[in-house]
Amino acid sequence: MIEQPFTPEISQDDKLWALLSYIFSPIIPIIMLLLEEKKSRPFIKFHAVQALIMGIVAIVLYTILGFIIVGFCLGLAVQVYMIYVGIKAFGGETVTVPVVTDMIKKNNWA
Repeated sequence: MIEQPFTPEISQDDKLWALLSYIFSPIIPIIMLLLEEKKSRPFIKFHAVQALIMGIVAIVLYTILGFIIVGFCLGLAVQVYMIYVGIKAFGGETVTVPVVTDMIKKNNWA
């Protein structure tokens, strides 16, 4: 997990939307990616895509593996980690999530 600062000017609005995208994933990231003014901001777009993927992973873990305690714990761990990443995003930082961030950069999604 490598933390990297984002280079363009990051407003408080950008930081707030990034935090909200992790807390209310996958609803808020989908909305942000549909709004042209939000997805044109690199900081918001990066965090929205990352939060969307992590939110989908958490839902899949809850749904498919929720009947066993391990799946529930893994889904809960992803949710807690998303809150941590959201707090870091609100501080203007970017946390590199090993598989997710690599996939985003490889496919040029952000």
